[in-house]
Amino acid sequence: MNPNKQKELPHSSVHSRMQRLRSLSRLLDSAFPLPGGFRIGLDGIIGLIPGFGDIAGSIASSYIIVESARLGASTATLLRMVMNVLVESLIGLVPFLGDLFDIVWKANEKNMALMEKQLAAAPPGSSPETRLKAAVFIILGLMLAGVAAIAYLGFTLLFRLVAALQGAGGA
Repeated sequence: MNPNKQKELPHSSVHSRMQRLRSLSRLLDSAFPLPGGFRIGLDGIIGLIPGFGDIAGSIASSYIIVESARLGASTATLLRMVMNVLVESLIGLVPFLGDLFDIVWKANEKNMALMEKQLAAAPPGSSPETRLKAAVFIILGLMLAGVAAIAYLGFTLLFRLVAALQGAGGA
């Protein structure tokens, strides 16, 4: 048996994993209805918490990407998924406007649509492209580290600004 050959997943396993990913995507991007027919997800709600919300949302979104890679998504699909999350994460760091963008962009639903298209076009595990997938995971890790660093810097600047304003108001 060739150890480099990727083990194919049974159809039922792929189906159940995709169902879990769909449920997570729905929870993150569109779980709660708003007046007017618009929907908001947990990602948009926790994104309102400065720093923590952006990091938590990026981690949850990254799980969908990792599972998609395990299901055999192509490198091109994974890179598009990473870009969707990267755009949402970086713009989401802008106070208030970033949160609105996060609610509208719905990176997880975009990523699930990409994965659905991928599965319809090719069976899971048909093209492992191991080195490129490793590069995607490295990019994903760097992206999360970048979001965490930016959130930390934002928190630090916010606390310094508040401290400076309190110091100026007390004089």
